[in-house]
Amino acid sequence: MPNHEGKLMGPRDAAKVLGISYSTLKRWILTKQLRTVKTRGGHHRIPETEIDRLLPAVPQRGPVQARRESFRTISGRNQLVGRVVELKMEGLMAQVTLSIAGQRLTAIITADAVREMRLEKGQIAAALVKSTDVMVMRAR
Repeated sequence: MPNHEGKLMGPRDAAKVLGISYSTLKRWILTKQLRTVKTRGGHHRIPETEIDRLLPAVPQRGPVQARRESFRTISGRNQLVGRVVELKMEGLMAQVTLSIAGQRLTAIITADAVREMRLEKGQIAAALVKSTDVMVMRAR
C-alpha cells in the first residue's frame, strides 16, 4: 500500500464517519464516486482525503441561534464545526479529532466529558477556541 495516501480507513469505519450505510459506501466505491486504495489482499481502504472531501457541509445559513441550537450556549464565538473522525479514550483522558474543512483539529479532554456529551465517531461537534490560547504563525 502506498504511504503517500495518508491515513487509510476501512469501509465500515469510513461509512460511520460519513454517516452513511455500509452498502451505500460500497456502491460509491463500485460507481467510482469514492476513490480507494486496494491492499495486497484486494481489500478497499479509503484515504482520509476522500473522507474529508465527502463530509457533509454543516449549514452556515440562517440566524446564529439556529446554527448553534445543538450546542451549549456559550460566549465564545470562535466555534469551528466539524465531524468527529477519531476518538481515543484511555483512563481519565480522551483524544478527540475533528475534521474541519479538510483540516484536522485534535483536543485532549476528559473521558467524563466525552461520556457526558455521548460523543461518538461520525458525529458533528464544535471546537471552541479561546483567543488567549491561540498561536499564529506564518505558513508560507
